Amino acid sequence: MPIEITDPDDERVSDYFSLTDVKLRKKLEPELGLYLAESEKVIRRALGAGHRPRSFLMGLRWITDLSDLVEQAESQGVPVYFAQARVIEAMTGFHLHRGALASMHRPPLVPPETLLHGLSQQKHSRVVVLEDIVDHTNIGAITRSCAALGVDAVLITPRCADPLYRRAVRVSMGTVFQVPWTRIEPWPAGLQVLKDHGFTVASFALGDGAVDLDDLAASQPDHLAMVFGTEGDGLSRMAVKGADLVVKIPMAGGVDSLNVASASAVAMWALRPPRT
Repeated sequence: MPIEITDPDDERVSDYFSLTDVKLRKKLEPELGLYLAESEKVIRRALGAGHRPRSFLMGLRWITDLSDLVEQAESQGVPVYFAQARVIEAMTGFHLHRGALASMHRPPLVPPETLLHGLSQQKHSRVVVLEDIVDHTNIGAITRSCAALGVDAVLITPRCADPLYRRAVRVSMGTVFQVPWTRIEPWPAGLQVLKDHGFTVASFALGDGAVDLDDLAASQPDHLAMVFGTEGDGLSRMAVKGADLVVKIPMAGGVDSLNVASASAVAMWALRPPRT
């Protein structure tokens, strides 16, 4: 049976404490090997990807609305907690509009070499590499574009934000569970791993010698890695220097660049593999 929580400090639901404290959660969740999924759609996508729940926390009405998930959880011995809205808000730090949260076990990250080896065997493959992007909204938006536009894998550098942080997962609408991802390190020395597996590395940056996106789209390599940089400073000098080519998106109206989420979506669409 679902378990009612009346005390927001009840240690049984400590996974859900202080969810708005970004600094705390960024440290706590990876250490505990968990992440938080918010909303029915995101939870269902996480479960559909084979991720294991540790517990659920719901508003009262969602016990009925998500009765199939409740039954499945109970059959697996996974606790389902519920509470009044004021208790959940005091516990988490925000009003739970979407009715349900799940504490999920993080799947282990695979080495980038493992991901790239499989992709190198395909006729066409596309990889996105994210360097030091720290905004969780951008991470979520980029991941959603990757899922929608046929990107095969995402590699993130050591200082990049966590794709499984609650806000990133929510913005991605759970598509972070559809696209394989892992961390690539050391960086930027990790660029060589991409080249060793037959990928042409295209770094997106402004500067002399950069080729237009249109030109690259007209003559694409079979295996392509697109590298995008931070929201403010763009790619590091070494990430640009280590690429096979540097690419720029043609602009009009006196605009020199786009937000990284927008720029990456444009590039992914233009460089999507030919349909077979």
